Amino acid sequence: MEIRTALRRDDDYTNAGKPVCDWEDAAAREALVDALAKDGYAALLVLDGKKVETEVAQAGALLATVLGQDLEKTDDGRFRIARRVAPDRVISMVDPEARHGHKTQSRNFDGYKGHVAIDPDSEIITATDVTAGNVADGAVAETLVGPELAEAKKADANEPVEIYGDASYGTADLVEKMEAAGAEPNVKVAAASPPRVGLYSQDAFKIDTQAGIACCPAGTLVKLRVLQDGAAVADFSASCPSCPVRAQCTTSASGRSLRIHPKHTTLVRSRARQRDPEWRRRYRATRPKVERKIGHLMRRKHGGRRARMRGREKVRCDFALLAAAPNLARLAVLAAI
Repeated sequence: MEIRTALRRDDDYTNAGKPVCDWEDAAAREALVDALAKDGYAALLVLDGKKVETEVAQAGALLATVLGQDLEKTDDGRFRIARRVAPDRVISMVDPEARHGHKTQSRNFDGYKGHVAIDPDSEIITATDVTAGNVADGAVAETLVGPELAEAKKADANEPVEIYGDASYGTADLVEKMEAAGAEPNVKVAAASPPRVGLYSQDAFKIDTQAGIACCPAGTLVKLRVLQDGAAVADFSASCPSCPVRAQCTTSASGRSLRIHPKHTTLVRSRARQRDPEWRRRYRATRPKVERKIGHLMRRKHGGRRARMRGREKVRCDFALLAAAPNLARLAVLAAI
């Protein structure tokens, strides 16, 4: 009741749908946003410093998050939709753990991402996990292959455990952990892309992180400048104006510079490995098995492409249950062979 008396809009806030408004009228929309924001802040002011039930505290925290991430205050004291996108933006009031995700640059989705690991010989799913839509795939890779890393430490060095993965999971950290465990890291890492098509990529430069130097295709040598995060910068701008191959290197008026990954050596080693024809043959023979298994999980709309639950933990458990079905079907096939 105390919160209700602090609110100014003529609305009992019991309707879960959108408030009544002429949504085609920009002024009406702006007035509604301002009124809703002021009521939201008034409610938070009433709750400030009070000891309340857990559900009320959670609702207040969610309200504060939405107000802070989606709104901005103008010079005249009015609230409006912010002209920005907040990091890790909450996109749903009924499922606050869901997030915007991107399959490609032009294809996005809302919700969660499911991750699977399989045994390529038996085609049995060995592990599953679920993350919010905006979490990088590499963040969950170690969880998926944890049992394989443990097995690799016990395996015979002459027959190392092989672990495959596509470029979305191919981080330098994961490669190093696989190597430390004695596994063979057949995880594809992203290529060093050029600034524009037709220009020299970073792979065309000779970079020695141990010596702290870099050499461009024209033979210019510079010293690396190490940054606080462990990355480094190689700046060739001083020699670019007179460089005979500048047109093949950069279109920037200030010249060419490179930002070098903190674990550049690991990435270079992995890229060299994946250029080997035999490595490519084995990778291409293995990856279709994973894609086929993902196809099995996506056969039905709900559970595969659409979550049936709300909240990451419930979605994770449901996704694991979904993976059990093709596993049972596969076990039946293996028993019949």
